[in-house]
Amino acid sequence: MLGGQIVFLSGANQAWVSYASDFGNQNYKRTKGSLERYLRELHEAGGNSIRIWIHAGGEVTPHFDEHGYVIGLDRDGTFLNEIKDYLEKAKEYNIMVFFCLWNGALVHPRLDGLINDPQKLQSYIDNALIPWVEAVKDYPSLGGWDILNEPEGMIVPNLPHHEPCFDTRSLYLSGAGWTRHYHTAQELQRFINWQADAIHRADPKSLVTIGTWNPRSATDRMCMTDFYKDTCLLKAGQRSNGTLDFYQIHSYDDNNKYDAYSPFKLRACDYGHYKPIVVGEFNQVRGGGMDITAQFLHVYKNKYNGAWSWHAGATGTNSDTWRNQRRGISALANVAELHNHARINISYVPAVS
Repeated sequence: MLGGQIVFLSGANQAWVSYASDFGNQNYKRTKGSLERYLRELHEAGGNSIRIWIHAGGEVTPHFDEHGYVIGLDRDGTFLNEIKDYLEKAKEYNIMVFFCLWNGALVHPRLDGLINDPQKLQSYIDNALIPWVEAVKDYPSLGGWDILNEPEGMIVPNLPHHEPCFDTRSLYLSGAGWTRHYHTAQELQRFINWQADAIHRADPKSLVTIGTWNPRSATDRMCMTDFYKDTCLLKAGQRSNGTLDFYQIHSYDDNNKYDAYSPFKLRACDYGHYKPIVVGEFNQVRGGGMDITAQFLHVYKNKYNGAWSWHAGATGTNSDTWRNQRRGISALANVAELHNHARINISYVPAVS
Protein backbone atom coordinates (compact mmCIF):
# COMPACT_ATOMS: atom_id res chain seq x y z
CA MET A 1 0.00 0.00 0.00
CA LEU A 2 1.12 3.55 -0.71
CA GLY A 3 -0.91 6.35 0.80
CA GLY A 4 -3.84 3.95 1.16
CA GLN A 5 -3.62 2.87 -2.49
CA ILE A 6 -2.79 -0.64 -3.73
CA VAL A 7 0.42 -0.42 -5.77
CA PHE A 8 1.87 -3.01 -8.14
CA LEU A 9 5.66 -2.64 -8.03
CA SER A 10 6.70 -2.37 -11.67
CA GLY A 11 10.31 -1.75 -12.55
CA ALA A 12 13.79 -3.21 -12.69
CA ASN A 13 16.89 -4.18 -10.85
CA GLN A 14 19.50 -1.48 -11.25
CA ALA A 15 21.40 -3.52 -9.94
CA TRP A 16 24.59 -1.47 -10.03
CA VAL A 17 26.68 0.83 -12.17
CA SER A 18 29.86 -0.15 -10.37
CA TYR A 19 29.53 -3.41 -8.44
CA ALA A 20 29.59 -2.83 -4.67
CA SER A 21 30.88 0.73 -5.12
CA ASP A 22 28.08 3.00 -6.28
CA PHE A 23 27.90 4.72 -2.89
CA GLY A 24 30.36 5.60 -0.13
CA ASN A 25 33.90 6.93 -0.11
CA GLN A 26 32.84 9.63 -2.60
CA ASN A 27 32.06 7.08 -5.30
CA TYR A 28 28.67 8.63 -6.05
CA LYS A 29 30.44 11.48 -7.82
CA ARG A 30 31.44 8.92 -10.43
CA THR A 31 28.17 6.95 -10.66
CA LYS A 32 25.57 9.67 -10.05
CA GLY A 33 25.04 10.61 -13.69
CA SER A 34 24.36 7.06 -14.78
CA LEU A 35 22.19 6.18 -11.77
CA GLU A 36 20.04 9.26 -12.26
CA ARG A 37 19.67 8.55 -15.98
CA TYR A 38 18.31 5.07 -15.20
CA LEU A 39 15.78 6.57 -12.78
CA ARG A 40 14.60 9.02 -15.43
CA GLU A 41 14.33 6.38 -18.14
CA LEU A 42 12.52 4.00 -15.79
CA HIS A 43 10.02 6.75 -15.00
CA GLU A 44 9.55 7.51 -18.70
CA ALA A 45 8.82 3.83 -19.35
CA GLY A 46 6.07 3.86 -16.73
CA GLY A 47 7.98 2.09 -13.94
CA ASN A 48 7.58 2.94 -10.28
CA SER A 49 10.27 1.01 -8.40
CA ILE A 50 13.89 -0.10 -8.52
CA ARG A 51 16.04 -2.63 -6.65
CA ILE A 52 19.61 -1.44 -6.19
CA TRP A 53 22.52 -3.37 -4.67
CA ILE A 54 24.67 -1.68 -2.03
CA HIS A 55 27.29 -3.64 -0.03
CA ALA A 56 27.30 -6.87 -2.10
CA GLY A 57 30.19 -8.60 -0.30
CA GLY A 58 31.54 -5.65 1.66
CA GLU A 59 34.28 -4.80 -0.81
CA VAL A 60 33.84 -1.01 -0.33
CA THR A 61 31.08 -0.55 2.23
CA PRO A 62 30.54 -0.89 5.11
CA HIS A 63 33.83 0.12 6.75
CA PHE A 64 35.55 -2.84 8.43
CA ASP A 65 38.45 -2.83 10.86
CA GLU A 66 41.36 -5.22 10.50
CA HIS A 67 39.54 -7.89 12.52
CA GLY A 68 36.38 -7.95 10.39
CA TYR A 69 34.21 -5.83 12.67
CA VAL A 70 32.16 -3.02 11.15
CA ILE A 71 33.03 0.43 12.45
CA GLY A 72 30.99 2.62 10.11
CA LEU A 73 29.13 2.86 6.83
CA ASP A 74 32.18 3.97 4.85
CA ARG A 75 35.72 5.20 5.33
CA ASP A 76 35.21 8.78 4.12
CA GLY A 77 31.82 9.43 5.71
CA THR A 78 30.03 10.33 2.46
CA PHE A 79 27.71 7.31 2.27
CA LEU A 80 24.60 8.74 3.92
CA ASN A 81 24.62 12.02 2.00
CA GLU A 82 25.07 10.13 -1.26
CA ILE A 83 22.19 7.78 -0.46
CA LYS A 84 19.99 10.75 0.45
CA ASP A 85 20.89 12.46 -2.82
CA TYR A 86 19.82 9.33 -4.72
CA LEU A 87 16.55 9.10 -2.78
CA GLU A 88 15.79 12.74 -3.56
CA LYS A 89 16.26 12.12 -7.28
CA ALA A 90 14.09 9.00 -7.06
CA LYS A 91 11.38 11.11 -5.43
CA GLU A 92 11.56 13.55 -8.34
CA TYR A 93 10.79 10.67 -10.72
CA ASN A 94 8.22 8.94 -8.48
CA ILE A 95 10.41 5.85 -8.09
CA MET A 96 10.37 3.72 -4.94
CA VAL A 97 13.87 2.49 -4.01
CA PHE A 98 14.50 -0.95 -2.53
CA PHE A 99 18.02 -1.32 -1.17
CA CYS A 100 19.58 -4.79 -1.51
CA LEU A 101 22.25 -4.99 1.18
CA TRP A 102 24.20 -8.20 0.57
CA ASN A 103 24.83 -10.75 -2.19
CA GLY A 104 24.85 -14.47 -1.45
CA ALA A 105 25.35 -15.53 -5.06
CA LEU A 106 29.13 -15.05 -5.00
CA VAL A 107 31.97 -15.78 -2.56
CA HIS A 108 32.62 -12.85 -0.22
CA PRO A 109 34.98 -13.44 2.77
CA ARG A 110 33.85 -10.33 4.66
CA LEU A 111 30.23 -11.34 4.31
CA ASP A 112 31.13 -14.84 5.50
CA GLY A 113 32.52 -13.28 8.67
CA LEU A 114 29.26 -11.50 9.43
CA ILE A 115 27.25 -14.66 8.85
CA ASN A 116 29.52 -16.85 10.97
CA ASP A 117 30.19 -14.49 13.88
CA PRO A 118 27.21 -12.97 15.74
CA GLN A 119 29.40 -10.31 17.32
CA LYS A 120 30.59 -9.11 13.92
CA LEU A 121 27.03 -9.09 12.65
CA GLN A 122 25.96 -7.02 15.66
CA SER A 123 28.76 -4.55 14.91
CA TYR A 124 27.26 -4.04 11.45
CA ILE A 125 23.79 -3.56 12.89
CA ASP A 126 24.93 -1.05 15.53
CA ASN A 127 27.47 0.93 13.54
CA ALA A 128 26.03 0.89 10.04
CA LEU A 129 22.53 -0.50 9.54
CA ILE A 130 20.64 1.30 12.31
CA PRO A 131 22.26 4.70 11.57
CA TRP A 132 21.38 4.21 7.89
CA VAL A 133 17.76 3.29 8.56
CA GLU A 134 17.29 6.15 11.00
CA ALA A 135 18.78 8.62 8.51
CA VAL A 136 16.46 7.73 5.61
CA LYS A 137 13.30 6.34 7.20
CA ASP A 138 11.24 9.45 6.46
CA TYR A 139 12.21 9.74 2.80
CA PRO A 140 9.03 9.10 0.77
CA SER A 141 11.01 7.39 -2.02
CA LEU A 142 12.29 4.69 0.34
CA GLY A 143 10.45 1.54 -0.67
CA GLY A 144 12.11 -1.08 1.49
CA TRP A 145 15.06 -3.28 2.37
CA ASP A 146 16.28 -6.51 0.79
CA ILE A 147 18.60 -8.14 3.34
CA LEU A 148 20.30 -10.71 1.13
CA ASN A 149 20.27 -11.62 -2.54
CA GLU A 150 20.01 -15.37 -3.19
CA PRO A 151 21.19 -16.82 0.13
CA GLU A 152 20.82 -20.26 -1.44
CA GLY A 153 24.15 -19.73 -3.20
CA MET A 154 25.82 -20.10 0.20
CA ILE A 155 23.61 -22.71 1.82
CA VAL A 156 24.60 -26.28 2.68
CA PRO A 157 22.17 -28.42 0.65
CA ASN A 158 21.02 -31.88 1.77
CA LEU A 159 21.88 -31.31 5.45
CA PRO A 160 19.61 -33.32 7.80
CA HIS A 161 18.37 -31.67 10.98
CA HIS A 162 15.76 -32.63 13.57
CA GLU A 163 14.27 -29.14 13.20
CA PRO A 164 12.46 -28.94 9.81
CA CYS A 165 13.33 -25.24 9.44
CA PHE A 166 17.03 -26.13 9.36
CA ASP A 167 16.79 -29.34 7.34
CA THR A 168 17.92 -28.70 3.76
CA ARG A 169 17.34 -32.14 2.25
CA SER A 170 14.58 -30.59 0.12
CA LEU A 171 17.35 -28.74 -1.76
CA TYR A 172 19.23 -31.91 -2.74
CA LEU A 173 20.33 -31.70 -6.40
CA SER A 174 18.45 -28.41 -6.75
CA GLY A 175 21.50 -26.36 -7.66
CA ALA A 176 21.59 -24.60 -4.30
CA GLY A 177 25.03 -24.16 -2.74
CA TRP A 178 26.72 -23.22 -6.00
CA THR A 179 29.36 -21.00 -4.36
CA ARG A 180 30.62 -23.97 -2.28
CA HIS A 181 31.19 -21.43 0.49
CA TYR A 182 28.75 -23.11 2.76
CA HIS A 183 26.62 -21.86 5.63
CA THR A 184 23.84 -23.72 7.40
CA ALA A 185 20.25 -22.66 6.95
CA GLN A 186 20.19 -21.65 10.60
CA GLU A 187 23.17 -19.31 10.18
CA LEU A 188 21.62 -17.63 7.15
CA GLN A 189 18.24 -17.34 8.85
CA ARG A 190 19.84 -15.72 11.90
CA PHE A 191 21.65 -13.29 9.59
CA ILE A 192 18.31 -12.30 8.05
CA ASN A 193 16.37 -12.28 11.32
CA TRP A 194 18.76 -9.97 13.17
CA GLN A 195 18.89 -7.38 10.41
CA ALA A 196 15.14 -7.48 9.76
CA ASP A 197 14.56 -7.00 13.48
CA ALA A 198 16.92 -4.02 13.60
CA ILE A 199 15.25 -2.37 10.61
CA HIS A 200 11.76 -2.87 12.03
CA ARG A 201 12.78 -1.51 15.42
CA ALA A 202 14.38 1.57 13.88
CA ASP A 203 11.46 2.09 11.47
CA PRO A 204 8.32 0.06 12.27
CA LYS A 205 6.66 1.00 8.97
CA SER A 206 9.54 -0.37 6.89
CA LEU A 207 9.18 -3.23 4.40
CA VAL A 208 11.76 -6.03 4.52
CA THR A 209 12.39 -8.92 2.15
CA ILE A 210 15.11 -11.20 0.77
CA GLY A 211 15.65 -12.29 -2.83
CA THR A 212 15.37 -16.06 -3.13
CA TRP A 213 16.98 -17.73 -6.17
CA ASN A 214 14.06 -20.04 -6.82
CA PRO A 215 10.59 -20.32 -5.24
CA ARG A 216 11.34 -23.87 -4.11
CA SER A 217 13.12 -22.51 -0.98
CA ALA A 218 10.27 -20.14 -0.16
CA THR A 219 7.18 -22.35 -0.08
CA ASP A 220 5.94 -25.27 2.01
CA ARG A 221 3.98 -26.62 -0.93
CA MET A 222 5.16 -29.04 -3.63
CA CYS A 223 7.16 -31.03 -1.04
CA MET A 224 9.44 -28.05 -0.41
CA THR A 225 10.40 -26.05 2.70
CA ASP A 226 9.85 -22.34 3.21
CA PHE A 227 13.06 -21.39 4.97
CA TYR A 228 11.99 -17.74 5.29
CA LYS A 229 8.60 -18.05 6.94
CA ASP A 230 8.17 -16.31 10.27
CA THR A 231 8.55 -19.42 12.42
CA CYS A 232 11.86 -20.39 10.81
CA LEU A 233 13.44 -16.94 11.03
CA LEU A 234 12.32 -16.56 14.65
CA LYS A 235 13.63 -20.00 15.64
CA ALA A 236 17.01 -19.25 14.09
CA GLY A 237 17.56 -15.73 15.36
CA GLN A 238 15.23 -15.34 18.35
CA ARG A 239 14.56 -11.66 17.60
CA SER A 240 10.85 -10.96 17.59
CA ASN A 241 10.67 -8.31 14.87
CA GLY A 242 12.94 -10.18 12.48
CA THR A 243 10.47 -11.40 9.87
CA LEU A 244 9.77 -10.56 6.23
CA ASP A 245 7.00 -8.27 5.05
CA PHE A 246 6.86 -9.72 1.54
CA TYR A 247 8.40 -12.53 -0.44
CA GLN A 248 10.63 -11.90 -3.43
CA ILE A 249 11.31 -14.76 -5.82
CA HIS A 250 13.65 -15.03 -8.82
CA SER A 251 13.09 -17.14 -11.90
CA TYR A 252 15.28 -18.07 -14.87
CA ASP A 253 14.90 -20.91 -17.33
CA ASP A 254 17.16 -23.95 -17.70
CA ASN A 255 17.68 -25.19 -21.25
CA ASN A 256 14.93 -22.82 -22.39
CA LYS A 257 12.37 -24.23 -19.92
CA TYR A 258 11.05 -22.93 -16.63
CA ASP A 259 10.88 -25.48 -13.83
CA ALA A 260 7.65 -26.45 -12.11
CA TYR A 261 8.19 -23.96 -9.26
CA SER A 262 8.50 -20.88 -11.50
CA PRO A 263 6.07 -17.99 -11.12
CA PHE A 264 5.73 -18.15 -14.90
CA LYS A 265 4.14 -21.57 -14.44
CA LEU A 266 2.04 -20.74 -11.37
CA ARG A 267 -0.29 -18.19 -9.85
CA ALA A 268 0.70 -16.29 -6.74
CA CYS A 269 -1.86 -18.21 -4.68
CA ASP A 270 -0.23 -21.52 -5.62
CA TYR A 271 2.62 -20.88 -3.15
CA GLY A 272 0.25 -20.69 -0.18
CA HIS A 273 1.49 -17.36 1.20
CA TYR A 274 -0.55 -14.78 3.04
CA LYS A 275 2.13 -12.19 2.35
CA PRO A 276 2.66 -10.34 -0.95
CA ILE A 277 5.01 -11.82 -3.55
CA VAL A 278 7.21 -9.81 -5.91
CA VAL A 279 8.93 -11.53 -8.85
CA GLY A 280 12.24 -9.85 -8.18
CA GLU A 281 14.44 -11.12 -11.04
CA PHE A 282 13.63 -12.42 -14.52
CA ASN A 283 14.41 -11.59 -18.14
CA GLN A 284 13.60 -12.56 -21.70
CA VAL A 285 17.04 -13.95 -22.55
CA ARG A 286 16.41 -16.74 -20.01
CA GLY A 287 12.65 -16.58 -20.14
CA GLY A 288 11.66 -19.96 -21.51
CA GLY A 289 10.79 -18.43 -24.86
CA MET A 290 8.48 -15.79 -23.37
CA ASP A 291 8.65 -12.23 -24.64
CA ILE A 292 9.43 -9.61 -22.00
CA THR A 293 5.98 -8.06 -22.42
CA ALA A 294 4.32 -11.42 -21.82
CA GLN A 295 6.43 -11.92 -18.69
CA PHE A 296 5.42 -8.60 -17.12
CA LEU A 297 1.77 -9.15 -18.01
CA HIS A 298 1.80 -12.72 -16.66
CA VAL A 299 3.09 -11.54 -13.30
CA TYR A 300 0.47 -8.83 -13.08
CA LYS A 301 -2.48 -10.90 -14.23
CA ASN A 302 -1.64 -13.85 -11.95
CA LYS A 303 -1.94 -11.72 -8.82
CA TYR A 304 1.69 -11.21 -7.89
CA ASN A 305 2.52 -7.86 -6.33
CA GLY A 306 5.44 -6.71 -8.42
CA ALA A 307 7.89 -7.42 -11.23
CA TRP A 308 11.54 -6.29 -11.49
CA SER A 309 13.46 -7.24 -14.62
CA TRP A 310 17.17 -8.10 -14.61
CA HIS A 311 18.95 -5.71 -14.96
CA ALA A 312 19.21 -2.06 -16.07
CA GLY A 313 23.00 -2.10 -16.32
CA ALA A 314 22.66 -5.03 -18.74
CA THR A 315 26.18 -6.34 -18.05
CA GLY A 316 27.09 -9.95 -18.77
CA THR A 317 25.17 -12.48 -20.85
CA ASN A 318 22.35 -13.14 -18.36
CA SER A 319 20.51 -9.87 -18.95
CA ASP A 320 18.20 -8.28 -21.44
CA THR A 321 19.15 -4.94 -22.91
CA TRP A 322 17.85 -1.98 -20.96
CA ARG A 323 15.81 -1.00 -24.01
CA ASN A 324 14.06 -4.37 -24.05
CA GLN A 325 13.32 -4.20 -20.33
CA ARG A 326 11.73 -0.78 -20.77
CA ARG A 327 9.58 -2.26 -23.51
CA GLY A 328 8.19 -4.76 -21.00
CA ILE A 329 7.69 -2.12 -18.32
CA SER A 330 5.85 0.11 -20.75
CA ALA A 331 3.58 -2.71 -21.88
CA LEU A 332 2.60 -3.37 -18.29
CA ALA A 333 2.10 0.32 -17.54
CA ASN A 334 -0.43 0.55 -20.37
CA VAL A 335 -2.50 -2.19 -18.69
CA ALA A 336 -1.90 -1.40 -15.04
CA GLU A 337 -2.82 2.24 -15.54
CA LEU A 338 -6.36 1.08 -16.28
CA HIS A 339 -6.54 -0.33 -12.75
CA ASN A 340 -4.60 2.52 -11.10
CA HIS A 341 -2.16 -0.03 -9.67
CA ALA A 342 1.05 1.30 -11.17
CA ARG A 343 0.51 5.02 -10.66
CA ILE A 344 2.14 6.65 -7.67
CA ASN A 345 2.84 10.19 -6.60
CA ILE A 346 5.23 9.97 -3.69
CA SER A 347 5.56 13.73 -3.42
CA TYR A 348 2.29 13.76 -1.46
CA VAL A 349 2.46 10.67 0.74
CA PRO A 350 4.62 10.09 3.83
CA ALA A 351 5.81 6.51 3.31
CA VAL A 352 5.06 2.97 2.18
CA SER A 353 3.12 0.73 4.55
